[in-house]
Amino acid sequence: MSAHVTRRSLIRGITAATAVATLATGLAACGGDSDAATTTDSAAAGGVTIGRVSNGAAKETTIKVSEVKSISAKLPDAVKKSGKLTIGVGALPSGFAPLAYVGDDQKTLTGAEPDLGRLVAAVLGLEPETKNFTWENLFVGIDSGKVDVAFSNVTDTEERKKKYEFASYRQDNLGWEVKKSSTWKFDGDYKNLAGLTVSVGSGTNQEKILLEWKKKLESEGKKLTVKYYPDRNGTYLALNSGKIDAYFGPNPGIAYNVAKTVGTANATANAGTFSGAGETLQGLIAATAKKDSGLAEPLAEAINYLIDNGQYAKWLEVYNLSNEAVAKSEVNPPGLPLDNS
Repeated sequence: MSAHVTRRSLIRGITAATAVATLATGLAACGGDSDAATTTDSAAAGGVTIGRVSNGAAKETTIKVSEVKSISAKLPDAVKKSGKLTIGVGALPSGFAPLAYVGDDQKTLTGAEPDLGRLVAAVLGLEPETKNFTWENLFVGIDSGKVDVAFSNVTDTEERKKKYEFASYRQDNLGWEVKKSSTWKFDGDYKNLAGLTVSVGSGTNQEKILLEWKKKLESEGKKLTVKYYPDRNGTYLALNSGKIDAYFGPNPGIAYNVAKTVGTANATANAGTFSGAGETLQGLIAATAKKDSGLAEPLAEAINYLIDNGQYAKWLEVYNLSNEAVAKSEVNPPGLPLDNS
């Protein structure tokens, strides 16, 4: 199968965001359509509270973490002098739960992405300041210096490396959502889809992958039925009624719905993941700073400190994203290639 998707290099990181934006319906948009709604978050001494007002995406948890001077010493002088880390998030207008959205208090920017930014800021001994943008204006913010680093589900790509530097922190995965009672598992093999009816979003990266598998199965004399629904509500109605066997979509959005439906008649489960970059490359989500800013190295070291000392695993667990863990943060790891554009 082709591992790459055309016309994706500038928009891959938002694939998950756009596909799950409807999950945030009913949550208030935060400010206007650019960098309105700036919030400053002060962590308690030695601790960062994550999962605040998360509307069921996470259980509020305080994680112990404090400055590591051997890492903060590597920060660029301008950032050291400012005493703060300005964290950009591209969650306007409606957010994308559980990654970044306005919480149930109708004002707090919450979610896994800004929360990791706060944890990293604590390791660097900096006060975190989060700024919420539209996706396009997030990159304008980095370019103009309004933002030090974006924690916003940005996929590492070779195209983006022309302007930005990266510190990876999470796998970029698609997921399979099934009814809680289902025993089906993907197990990394498209042949397990034979005989199933699967829903997918039209025009998405995952649709391209799924249709390629459908073609392969047909060449083997097997059938895969693909169905489309206008929104996630329609998809879940179909799943709950048995009209489809599984939904194939962005893994974080699936994690959110699984968490929201626990203990209900419509409870769902995750039946496996697959790299958003295809079968030959593990896609990666990365902290994103302006190229040659000098931030990627200390950011990666801060993330690796969190990995080595357990705070990273706890952060993922709180947001039900443990299946997107990386073993190590890397500076500018191999990203989606230029022909994936």
